[in-house]
Amino acid sequence: MSSLITTTDKLAAICTRMAKHPFITVDTEFLRETTYYPLLCVAQIASADEAVVIDALAPGIDLAPFFALLADEKVIKVFHAARQDIEIVWNMAKTIPHPIFDSQVAAMVLGYGDSISYDQLVQRITGDVLDKSNRFTDWTRRPLTDAQVTYALSDVTHLRSVYIKLAADLAKRGRTNWVEAEMAILTSPETYRADPANAWERLKTRVRKPKELAVLMEIAAWREREAQTRDVPRSRVLKDDVLGDIATQAPTTIEKLGHLRSLPKGFERSRWGEAIVEAVQRGIDRDPKTLPRFERFRPAQNGAATVELLKVLLRMTAESHGVAAKVIATVDELDRIAADDDADVPAMKGWRRELFGEKAIALKHGRLALAVDKGRVVTVDKV
Repeated sequence: MSSLITTTDKLAAICTRMAKHPFITVDTEFLRETTYYPLLCVAQIASADEAVVIDALAPGIDLAPFFALLADEKVIKVFHAARQDIEIVWNMAKTIPHPIFDSQVAAMVLGYGDSISYDQLVQRITGDVLDKSNRFTDWTRRPLTDAQVTYALSDVTHLRSVYIKLAADLAKRGRTNWVEAEMAILTSPETYRADPANAWERLKTRVRKPKELAVLMEIAAWREREAQTRDVPRSRVLKDDVLGDIATQAPTTIEKLGHLRSLPKGFERSRWGEAIVEAVQRGIDRDPKTLPRFERFRPAQNGAATVELLKVLLRMTAESHGVAAKVIATVDELDRIAADDDADVPAMKGWRRELFGEKAIALKHGRLALAVDKGRVVTVDKV
């Protein structure tokens, strides 16, 4: 297992060597089913010359050289579906890997489909079929097996060939800057900061009244702080549907809290009961002027028909340019474009606007039509 790194000295030496390369490939194996913060178990890195597996749980190992390499501006860090890997680095070291290249995003920009998996991308580019037998292995158990190490290495060794191919295709088709624009979002600390005050924003629970929103904001912030402090998943504290129930019912006493059917019997008598009631009261006492304003989205008149036309235009654009439709625009964005020419959505900015947004507005206003020519949908400029 010479590829397994378990000491700080060896890790530092490896990182020093890899820092001399223009790019490295990176992946992680982690556990987050029982914790709020993902537990890094293993990290894999590869240069053109070597590949290693870092045992992040090895006694006494200091990962500082690894984090420094990820922050080295002279080295491109190549990931596949980078968000969770970067979140781990941010949580542990409060640093963001930069510059980065996400092969999943690049693949979408090049027409490999929506959110293509790593093993599918490897097979399409290299022809190799990856062994997936260790995908759900327990990465916290020690010692690591030869099979685990081999599996982990394959995640970064194949990624080298994938990166070279995708980067070349992007340059050839003039789309390198398209991917770079997406990387700016992935490398922003704001993408990973879990501020309790903003915890309510990720909830799908719908509240209709200012008081309900105020209570939801307070109870969601309390749950977030509790989950962070105890390092447990949010659902271990309270499930999302319970937060919605508390927001609408606003129980101001332990007795009223106990009447909520969504709470387990006797929960109100736990040490959390009083804290929840206090959070509810803070919400009720909150000045409505301090609440965020909800922008009520109003669908356009005949919006459904317009959206259907925009869907056809999107599909046609994606196919003709070899780009995954999902990376150009979402259905929600189409709804908003149908309602507002100046919709503040990604599809109306940058390369997406050039590719699709301008045509979408032209289609809305009758300056562009859709027609079928030899079995293919085409656009027709109207004079």
